[in-house]
Amino acid sequence: MSAPRSGIAPDTDKILAQAESAIGRIVAAREAVAEIIYGQEQVVERSLVTVLAGGHGLLVGVPGLAKTKLVEALGTVLGLSERRIQFTPDLMPSDILGSEVLEQAPDGSRAFRFIRGPIFAQLLMADEINRASPRTQSALLQAMQERHVTVAGQRYDLPAPFHVLATQNPLEQEGTYPLPEAQLDRFLLQIDVHYPDREAERRILLATTGVTEATPRKVFDAAELLELQQLVRRVPVGGSVVEAILDLVRAARPGSATGKHAKSIAWGPGPRASQALMLTVRARALAQGRLAPSIDDVKALAEPVLQHRMALTFAARADGVTIRDVIRDLTDGIG
Repeated sequence: MSAPRSGIAPDTDKILAQAESAIGRIVAAREAVAEIIYGQEQVVERSLVTVLAGGHGLLVGVPGLAKTKLVEALGTVLGLSERRIQFTPDLMPSDILGSEVLEQAPDGSRAFRFIRGPIFAQLLMADEINRASPRTQSALLQAMQERHVTVAGQRYDLPAPFHVLATQNPLEQEGTYPLPEAQLDRFLLQIDVHYPDREAERRILLATTGVTEATPRKVFDAAELLELQQLVRRVPVGGSVVEAILDLVRAARPGSATGKHAKSIAWGPGPRASQALMLTVRARALAQGRLAPSIDDVKALAEPVLQHRMALTFAARADGVTIRDVIRDLTDGIG
């Protein structure tokens, strides 16, 4: 028997029935976070899509745009244990992973006991990840990939689900250690956090400077989220969407690039970008109340999936070409 085509499982009707029952709660979760985070609907949606797809996200924005509050709200709404680590140049891997301490029992015997670090949380905020040394960054990113840590030769599994939402400040680059490209590739999405518009900022002023503030409400628990993540992987994807993903990712690579900026690409995304799009378009469809993704989902997620997985040539950068220009050109060519 041949394998199912286009990722469509044989029990499609059953999957669609499960998706229909889950859509209402996913939309409720998105709305619950939006009640706390004003004027950042796209950021909320992409953060939720990242978690539903089972991945990690990189939030990029200037200070004061509620990135920390977003992670706290997500933790509450999704029923996850949430921790925050402020990355600094003197932070050591053991400060994140944990360490062994020597303890003496009443009978005089001694033994090592492992004290778990803050990474043992279901939703971890790595604040200003680029301020830590490469050694500390690597310890976190290895745990993100392998979902466990090893201390003194002993393996310790991380909780399930496990997600990291890291932040970067795009302005202050003094004293920072930018993430290498291979480590950036571990993030499912790069989520750009922009300034709110005037109406949203007015709402922020009125809602956050009074006697009381809105608090997030729980919609899911960890077990339900794990079930949803498995459901996302079973959502049917049409052949046209699969082809659009392949066309987009392959067109973003030097040698096979197309469009007016084809010669501007120094290096492009690998297969992990295709995998990221395949998962996130499914999650976005459910988050918007739809049972299957479309080519519009591919176009909407092209930038957050590709922008941290590409680099431009020096000549292109000298001419003022940006990654966004290139991705916009590529998305115009699909569908």
